[in-house]
Formats: sequence, structure tokens, C-alpha cells
Amino acid sequence: MRYCPPAALLAVGVLAWATTPLTAQREREILPQPPAAGATLSPIVKVGDMLYLSGQLGTVRGRGLVEGGIGPETRQALENIKALLEQVGSAMDRVVKCTVFLVDIGDFRPMNEEYRTFFPSGPPARSTVAVAGLVLNARVEIECLALAGRS
Repeated sequence: MRYCPPAALLAVGVLAWATTPLTAQREREILPQPPAAGATLSPIVKVGDMLYLSGQLGTVRGRGLVEGGIGPETRQALENIKALLEQVGSAMDRVVKCTVFLVDIGDFRPMNEEYRTFFPSGPPARSTVAVAGLVLNARVEIECLALAGRS
């Protein structure tokens, strides 16, 4: 048996990937509907059995950002995530990973208190990072990855 250096194996893998039609590499579906004209994001993109949700703020359609600070904003952001998942036939117990963006890392404890109520047992993996600012001067934004369908 001849020795095959790792770089050669990588090159073969890249060549196989590059010659596969794009649709086979990444068939995706935009859910729950195509974005509005001019929108620069999709609410959910489904690839295989995975759902990739865009970040959600604590907003209510037609009214903007909820009042009351980090607790109510966190609750509303998670309610928005829950509603999106339900629209496409999934649920909060199918969430496998969340990323939480906080304008003030000092808001971690009250954010976490609200977050915990949406994931009472077996919470998903999570990263929490502090950022310089968010759209609409929100204090929190949450994005998730979830499995499609019901458990």
C-alpha cells in the first residue's frame, strides 16, 4: 500500500465537492415564506433536516420593540422564535443551539431567567456574547438552530 499524504486526500475531497452540482451540495428552502421584496434576510432557511433561524429581537409586529428592558425583550424574542418554529411544524424542544447577543453582559442573569422558562429541561447548547449594539437599540437578539418536524 502506498502512502498518501493528507494534502492529497484533502485535494481529492475538494475536487469531489467542487464537481458536485450546487443544488446537491446545499438544497435549501426559505421558510415560512420568501422574504419581502428588498429584505436582506430570510426568517428561516431549511437545509436537509436543519432549520437556521435568523436572529430575533423582542419586537411585536406593528408595534416595534417591547418596553420594560431585558426581561420583556428576551421573552418576546423567544416568543418570536417559538412562533416561527410552529409555523413550519417544529417546536422549541427541537432547538439544538442558540446564540444570544447582549448589548450589556451585565444583563446575563435577567436574560437567563427568561431563557430558562422556554427550555425548562434539556436546554440546547448556547453561546452568549456581548456586542456593541443591535438594530432598533434592542438589548438582546437570539438566533437558533433547530431540527425540522416534531419530536
